[in-house]
Amino acid sequence: MIRLAFQTLARQARIRGGYISAFRYNVETMRRDGLRGLRARLSRLNNGAGFADSPPPIEVYRSWVERYDTFTEQRRAQSVAEIEDFDRRPLISIIVPTYNSDERFLREMIESVLAQVYPHWELCIADDASSSESVRAVLEAARARDDRIKVVYRPVNGHISEASNSALEIATGEYIALLDHDDVIPPHALFMVVKYLNKHPEARMLYSDEDKLSADGERTSPYFKSDWNPQLFLAQNMFSHLGVYETALVRAAGGFRKGFEGSQDYDLALRCVEIAGHNAVVHIPHVLYHWRILPGSTASSGSEKPYALLAAIRALEEHLDRTHTRAIVEHPCDQHSTLRVKYALPRPAPKTSIIIPTRDGLSILKQCIDSIFAKTIYPNYEIIVVDNGSVNPETLAYFDSLRTDSRVRILRDDSPFNFSALNNRAVEIATGDYVCLLNNDIEIISPDWLDELVGIASQPGNGAVGAALWYPNNTLQHGGVVIGLGGVAGHMHTLLPRGQYGYFCRAVAMQNLSAVTAACLVVSKAIYREVGGLNEELAVAFNDVDFCLRVREAGYRNVWTPYAELYHHESATRGSDMDPDKYQRFVGEVRWMQSRWAGHFEFDPAYNPNLTLSGQVMPFALAEPPRLDMLE
Repeated sequence: MIRLAFQTLARQARIRGGYISAFRYNVETMRRDGLRGLRARLSRLNNGAGFADSPPPIEVYRSWVERYDTFTEQRRAQSVAEIEDFDRRPLISIIVPTYNSDERFLREMIESVLAQVYPHWELCIADDASSSESVRAVLEAARARDDRIKVVYRPVNGHISEASNSALEIATGEYIALLDHDDVIPPHALFMVVKYLNKHPEARMLYSDEDKLSADGERTSPYFKSDWNPQLFLAQNMFSHLGVYETALVRAAGGFRKGFEGSQDYDLALRCVEIAGHNAVVHIPHVLYHWRILPGSTASSGSEKPYALLAAIRALEEHLDRTHTRAIVEHPCDQHSTLRVKYALPRPAPKTSIIIPTRDGLSILKQCIDSIFAKTIYPNYEIIVVDNGSVNPETLAYFDSLRTDSRVRILRDDSPFNFSALNNRAVEIATGDYVCLLNNDIEIISPDWLDELVGIASQPGNGAVGAALWYPNNTLQHGGVVIGLGGVAGHMHTLLPRGQYGYFCRAVAMQNLSAVTAACLVVSKAIYREVGGLNEELAVAFNDVDFCLRVREAGYRNVWTPYAELYHHESATRGSDMDPDKYQRFVGEVRWMQSRWAGHFEFDPAYNPNLTLSGQVMPFALAEPPRLDMLE
């Protein structure tokens, strides 16, 4: 136990914000859960479960799979019984292009399809003029073994897009599923697809979570994805794997396009989403695809196939053109394949009202406003400083000096501190089309921060937009909010060092989230008013979370971007929420949130039920147990 404590102390200090806090937390854990509970927590930290910047160790994931993701005979019997009760039992065509495949891996792929508990499938294989005789032998043996296996031999090699189209031509199923020639699917994969088709009759596209297979067949590196996330999809191909499409939709989209090899699946998904719409895409939150790690494959490294990255950029650029979106595509970092969509501002740039509540705290406020003036390149903004009872003569003199600047207004409000009320009153006098809620302890880093936030907020369907907030020591303070994390809500990737990418690059990818912090939040004034502004019953905590949930409830998508960067000197003027005299207020706000948003804390659509909501470890650790059974 003592050795475990010392082995994890530095990691705990990173999570808890210092060695003293880490020690105190361990003491509290031991008092609450006893020595056994403390030992379990330290073990989780020691095996890496508490860190979002690396996958769980193989042995940790192996144990998790054995307990929660193993298709037992009992589950097989349960699946067979459920199939009989399905209203819909469509034929699913599995599309597989092959070319000089490794004989062993090709056999394993075929065996994984034959092992499916759902019987209504056909395996459509198109061999792309392989020169290997062993490939033909394996395919012929498979075709002779089961008449659900169909094979077509292309006379000339045309690469993966044309081979996939050849397989598509012989498909007769209502849906198609895409499978690579050297990957495998678990026995319940198609069962779960059809189960979700019955639960979601509107679905025209479905995708699942995935993991990887090491050289010796060990499952590793699970990617537990969010529900359909349109903005994240523009940064990475989260749809594959397992990707399932309505066959008629794929044919309406024109099938696979030559010239997009390496990202042909991404190009297809982009075109299909344009036709089907976002509401027709359904996520199955279970690992239904095992992606084999081989030298030269994108499973081993996102940089293994540079031509695939170039094809993805081209596919995304053409998607933006087809959807009449004024934006450019960038590839910000050579170390990963995450893409950036940089949205153009409306012309002319809409006026944005930056609202900053404050009470004295002159040095921190002056730093905030000076950084806005010195670094912000956005051409059309005003600043409304809400003075909540400042008494320091130096602060009041500073306000007088600000009044000489036509971009600044001072709104005096001596009522008891209520963050929601202060912002609401400022919005009422704001003259901008967009409002930016900004804490007085923020310091601007990136000159185009407001261009980025307003550009995103101005896109149709978008609601609140949040920024990347860094502590002065360059660890992440705010990478977006997860509903239910730690009880009510918590930040993603907290304390992640600058330069690390987070969970499957989500710390460096623009994405839709359920909520973002109001320490820096941009939203159109029309939407702000439509949802009733910030809730004044929540004076300090969770008012931004409640606001964002109401924005989402109204049908808008909230967005977090890593490309608007600011420093956050958190709570520098008002102290910690955990000060004794504020504890009761905080407890009341927690209870209010639990009452208003009951039912939302278990399943944040931007997170995953296989990932932890425990406040004892970092986000993106494995849930113990998952919040859904593997057959739910």
